[in-house]
Amino acid sequence: MNLHKTLATVSGMTMLSRVTGLIREFLIARAFGASAYTDAFFIAFRIPNLLRRLFAEGAFSQAFVPILAEYKNKKGDAATKELTDHVATILVWALLLTCAIGIAAAPIIVYVVATGLKSDPDAFALSVVMTRIMFPYIGFMAFVALAGGILNTWRQFKIPAFTPVLLNLSFIAASLFLAPQLEQPIYALAIAVLVGGVLQMAIQIPALLKIGMLPRISFNLRTAFNDAGARRVLKQMAPATLGVSVAQISMIINTNIASHLEPGSVSWLSFADRLMELPIGLLGVALGTILLPSLSKAHSTGDKTEYSALLDWGLRLTFLLALPFAVALATLSEPVTTVLFHYGKFDTHSVEMTGRALIAYGVGLIGIVLVKILAPGFYARQDIKTPVKIAIGILIATQLMNLMFVPWIKHAGLALSIGVGACLNAGFLYWGLHRQGIYVALSGWRMFFARLMGALFLMAGVALWTAGYFDWIALQANPFQRIGALVLVMTASGITYFGALLAMGFRFRDFKRISV
Repeated sequence: MNLHKTLATVSGMTMLSRVTGLIREFLIARAFGASAYTDAFFIAFRIPNLLRRLFAEGAFSQAFVPILAEYKNKKGDAATKELTDHVATILVWALLLTCAIGIAAAPIIVYVVATGLKSDPDAFALSVVMTRIMFPYIGFMAFVALAGGILNTWRQFKIPAFTPVLLNLSFIAASLFLAPQLEQPIYALAIAVLVGGVLQMAIQIPALLKIGMLPRISFNLRTAFNDAGARRVLKQMAPATLGVSVAQISMIINTNIASHLEPGSVSWLSFADRLMELPIGLLGVALGTILLPSLSKAHSTGDKTEYSALLDWGLRLTFLLALPFAVALATLSEPVTTVLFHYGKFDTHSVEMTGRALIAYGVGLIGIVLVKILAPGFYARQDIKTPVKIAIGILIATQLMNLMFVPWIKHAGLALSIGVGACLNAGFLYWGLHRQGIYVALSGWRMFFARLMGALFLMAGVALWTAGYFDWIALQANPFQRIGALVLVMTASGITYFGALLAMGFRFRDFKRISV
């Protein structure tokens, strides 16, 4: 398998997802602005999203994919199909029960997540209703996570990478057509989440049928629990769940803190986070998706050289592509925010506040992406405890940083704490891989970094110089001119960066890699 070509394919699908995601955020910002009601939606959406990451995509994928790859490579399709049937049975029934409890306990959950919202009874009530509407989403996403793990192990990356597009399209349709028809328009966004979950689940079924791996959900939980492979997955999920819980606990704490700040703080952070999702998805998620099955296969065959080389390839690509994104966020926060969100009810104050959060997030972008590359280095070896121990320490460090940063720069302090914490997390993961001899850096890193730093310095200068020619706020009356100006600035910055690398002897063909 050509990893470079596969990465391009997955990144292309992810780009489509992120672009439609930006369109959805643009429509939400224009229609609802940054207010207590949008805060109520983002808080409500964060709850099922949190559980999705906790039980489905995050902990489940980390535990399931390496064991699934082992079964596929060593035990054959029949045993692998039986494993997926039993795991699917346990996962689906557990999450259906979780959904039922969550719907019943929605008021308590919303209060715990955002105590500050209680000061606005209308917003609190809206958040509770929307939480109940959206809670079944995690049940659908459990199936999507299972299907994604199977398809990725079979090297079928396109469908799992495309599925988030359907959620974004659901949001776009709801914002344009459903919201104007409702007495309370914000409910349209909650309905969009539910519909998006159904669509994401439905698109997986034909792909699973094609490879003969559509799971069969059984009522016989005893048989499923007695399966040795399923028990191994559950055993691995325990520390994985703890590890993912640490990140989600940090998110809950940050949401709670933001709910006590100026109204709109939760929304500003959410809009900035959506912009961060573009490079994270294109690089971190795409690379992590590709690397985990390849690393799992290298581990199952005992090929330590290939294992280390795969990590080296992923790290170099991360630095090559994530660092210019980080520089762009730092230098072009106002142009990007105005072009995407400065319309309708999204005012100048919201532009400034979202821009601050974006700069703060950008400080830690490289760390956030690196974690998604380095953590699979442990997961593929079925070592989940080490990343969990590191994550617990990072949780404590992040909250200590909140005590320092939030009184100083308010909501942007929450974003800065997350970013710095991610960099610390990446540093400890790298140290662990290097100390255990799992990853041994190949030659050429010093020259690689020297070239990168020179190109980034030139890029930052060009970005600041060209962006300074435009009054981005005043251009609100000429949106197409503002879009054209941003395209011009970003094109000049990109040409400067990649042109400088080429002039210094950098050759992109060096990043081509084949994995068997």
